[in-house]
Amino acid sequence: MTARTPEVDPTRHWVAAFVLNLGFVGLLWAIEIADAVTPAALDSYGIRPRSEDGLWGILVAPLLHGGWGHLEGNSVPLLVLGFLVAVVSTARWFIVMAWSWVVSGLGVWLLAPAASVTIGASGLVFGLLTYLLVAGFRERSATRILVSVAVFIVYGGLLLGVLPTDARVSWQGHLFGAVGGVLAAYAHAGRRRVPARV
Repeated sequence: MTARTPEVDPTRHWVAAFVLNLGFVGLLWAIEIADAVTPAALDSYGIRPRSEDGLWGILVAPLLHGGWGHLEGNSVPLLVLGFLVAVVSTARWFIVMAWSWVVSGLGVWLLAPAASVTIGASGLVFGLLTYLLVAGFRERSATRILVSVAVFIVYGGLLLGVLPTDARVSWQGHLFGAVGGVLAAYAHAGRRRVPARV
């Protein structure tokens, strides 16, 4: 006797993945609009290294951006890479985002220059990127390996952002976001289970 798995409409996965990522990026734009039209100076709530108050910045820094160009630069890769993760599993998207969010933030808090304030979702971009690069091979799925290769071809150049080449860019956030994505892949992506037959 063969165990049957319930049929799932693949269109629902695509729609859910699209809505999830569009909603998250939409939230980032809404926050940037609020920052632009109010005197709240939200950018000051970023990560302040090695200070007790700066720990709160870990929670909010990925939601804040230093202007429209900064936000635009993160929006497209967040939409594309986030969709590729979420279309497989929206739960996995939350897991990868959490790993990238926390590990990136802690890395910045520990290693960024003392007088700096770090904001932006770049750490999440790097986490999604490295997760996709590693997960396909961990899962030993031909389709997902092809996705990994395609992602590397299109976005592999971003990995140079982990190098300290520009004092205005947080290489710490990029590097530790990438580490978070790799950790998520090793912790939560593995060889797919074959349904048992009895």
